[in-house]
Amino acid sequence: MPTADRLAVAPSAADHPAVDRPAVDQLAIDRLAVDLLARTGYGRAATSMRALPFLALARHIVVDGRVLLRMPRNCGYHRACVGSVVAYGADNLGSAGPGESLWSVQVVGECTAHDPTPAEIARFGPAPGRVDGEPYEPVYLSIDPQFGTVHSIDDGLESHFEHIP
Repeated sequence: MPTADRLAVAPSAADHPAVDRPAVDQLAIDRLAVDLLARTGYGRAATSMRALPFLALARHIVVDGRVLLRMPRNCGYHRACVGSVVAYGADNLGSAGPGESLWSVQVVGECTAHDPTPAEIARFGPAPGRVDGEPYEPVYLSIDPQFGTVHSIDDGLESHFEHIP
């Protein structure tokens, strides 16, 4: 029987007995997800356009818990994102240093158009000159995360981020 600090996990399809796992502190996971996004510069927005799913590359920064995106206007992906629920994810799978644990994170929330401040534009850094052979024209979006997920290899994050309340 589950206790307040443990969750019972239902048996798997192979009829294995229930496994006890520590209770999930979703607020801590949400904060960790946003904190990890702040450690990377690029990620992928996932939503759908004309009933088909797609992933769009974006530059991002984190400001006051919101994830601000800079995308190329010429691709048109911003039109599908604005007003929709968007998943935005990043990872360190290609950039982890020796001994650093691997992680993947995503946040989910409503995406809106954003008018960045000069300070926010500066934080995005230099924009590319061209995207897909066309001059780069940025469009800025904001995601207000409603929840996040974090996955790590070999429990590396769990030991490294134990201090997060």
